Amino acid sequence: MGSLVPDRRAVIVSVIIAIVAVGVLLAMDRPPICECGYVKLWHGKINDAGNSQHIADWYTPSHIIHGMVFYALGWWALVRRGWGGKNAPRWGLALAVVLEAGWEVLENTEIVINRFRSVTANYGYSGDSVLNSAADIGWMAFGFWLALRLPVRVTVGLALLGEIVAGLVVRDNLTLNVIMLIFPIEAIAEWQAAGGVQ
Repeated sequence: MGSLVPDRRAVIVSVIIAIVAVGVLLAMDRPPICECGYVKLWHGKINDAGNSQHIADWYTPSHIIHGMVFYALGWWALVRRGWGGKNAPRWGLALAVVLEAGWEVLENTEIVINRFRSVTANYGYSGDSVLNSAADIGWMAFGFWLALRLPVRVTVGLALLGEIVAGLVVRDNLTLNVIMLIFPIEAIAEWQAAGGVQ
């Protein structure tokens, strides 16, 4: 098997994992939808109460890229290295959903919310709505599907385009978020603040 094509069971397990994550987030008292009381397809401001509350926002490209990265890691581990045996590649999507769902739960803990507020461009971040977290898992699955279907060069190009556009428009993206969460750099924080990130 040369790719991570999921079978029906793997897709069903992936959906179940996403549903469990939604249940955990609800049990954590995350708001089901934006506390504003409505749902938007797109919310374009990153430093207001609607950020990470709706279906898509400037962090959606990051979640799509997660799917691309998880596909690459899964391909390397399950196909190239052969870990898990000959049937393991079909479970690549389920493993990706576990990783994304785990991140969504971790991201909505007080310690991570406070870390985002203190070191990233998201000084007003209050965590995600459950709708947004569920959508983020879906966007990751979309990125995984793109990586499954598209040539590697196109996938890498799309990931770079997403990073560049988000970086130019809101001065934040997956790369900057990871850097600032793990090893904050004052120059990046100053550059983001100078751009009046909204």
